[in-house]
Amino acid sequence: MNTRLRTAAALTAAALALPATLSLAACSSESGDGGGKVTLNYWLWDDKQLPAYQACADEFSKANPNTTIKFTQTAWAQYWQNLTTQLASGSAPDVWTDHASYYPQFVTSNQILDIQPFVDRDKVDLNQYQAGLADLFVKDGKRYGLPKDWDTMALVYNTKLVTDTAGLDKLTWNPADGGSFEQAIAKASVDAQGRNGLDPAFDKNTVKVYGFLPEWADGSQGQNGWGDLAVANGFSYLDKNPWGTKYKYDDPKLAETIGWFKHLIDKGYAPKFDKQSTIGRDATMDSGQAAYTIVGSWTIGTYLGTGAKQQYAFAPLPAGPSGRKTAINGLSDAIYAGTKHPDQAWSWVKFLGSSACQDIVGDKAVVFPAVKSGTEKALAAHKAAGRNVQAFTDQAAASGGTFFLPITDHGNEVSQIVQDAIQSVALGQAAPADALKKANDQVNGLFK
Repeated sequence: MNTRLRTAAALTAAALALPATLSLAACSSESGDGGGKVTLNYWLWDDKQLPAYQACADEFSKANPNTTIKFTQTAWAQYWQNLTTQLASGSAPDVWTDHASYYPQFVTSNQILDIQPFVDRDKVDLNQYQAGLADLFVKDGKRYGLPKDWDTMALVYNTKLVTDTAGLDKLTWNPADGGSFEQAIAKASVDAQGRNGLDPAFDKNTVKVYGFLPEWADGSQGQNGWGDLAVANGFSYLDKNPWGTKYKYDDPKLAETIGWFKHLIDKGYAPKFDKQSTIGRDATMDSGQAAYTIVGSWTIGTYLGTGAKQQYAFAPLPAGPSGRKTAINGLSDAIYAGTKHPDQAWSWVKFLGSSACQDIVGDKAVVFPAVKSGTEKALAAHKAAGRNVQAFTDQAAASGGTFFLPITDHGNEVSQIVQDAIQSVALGQAAPADALKKANDQVNGLFK
């Protein structure tokens, strides 16, 4: 569910670079042996979730013996490149795991099926899902998916590098002095001589452990860090969400937030943008080179699972001037508008969105299912395994503690424009207010 978006041009270029024969072979919907059997192609990107959904497919096939689910799992970036290619060639999978940041482009291109008639016909209970998720995939009375899971954000920290955990559940933050959150980050920053960031002699040029590891490739949303703190500072992305038409990236509240992240670099508490490891934040955390970062609940298995290379724990995000805020996001399953098997595809999507499947997913405890009973199953599984995940679930339950990421047309273009602006600040090439004002003008120009 990470929101590292690429421009539409980049995706299109990647699509054109792939042989058409490969695209057709990979995705054409297959019929059976003439006996009414159907094979549905289903795509997803998360390898950790594949076993859970294979278990769902096994159950689905018991009730639908003439329908076989064929899985294709591809890593995040390649997933969207491949999907764009197949959609352009008219040979997309029958059903795919969809993301709120991407689906508007499929709606605009008439590549995704409106399932509202099916929902009405089968009287699907939309109240069974985590509040608000079902509305994310609706535009102009048409529905383009059923919720499958949800995620929130929290701090993760290396327990060997952060030994004083008193007050971590009550951290505060503001863009002026960073609050107790910056104090915790400074304390966890250590130079080559063993001095932490609270020591006046701390040498920012010989840092051994950075207190905080930011995410700079976070598109226009900042789900993995700056977005959460910006909203906690009083920032709002849009005039309305979803389907707003006026962005507010020129808000001083956002500029203050981005300025504070740049301040961490200047103090030596975070690595310089052009020096930050390209192996990814998870791998950098595993190397012991950073103490804190902000992650989504989909990473619980990464940090608390049996394969974790360090000892980690989660803590709530710090509370800002407008309170403690976390993005809440959810995935859905989309049906290709050109599928040859719309009825079977709907049956599969309806099953994926039901408690029958989502309880199975919950038992695997990889994500929090959108159906409330599935979330309860996931919580029980985490508790049985000794994993404390309250930082994610408590905030989701807190009144006013969550916000939805922006959903609009031109999502890919908006993402690249804003990410470029924020990265220019991280590189020291532009002042936050100037870069964001210029970006906001460009973004809103897309809607004219």
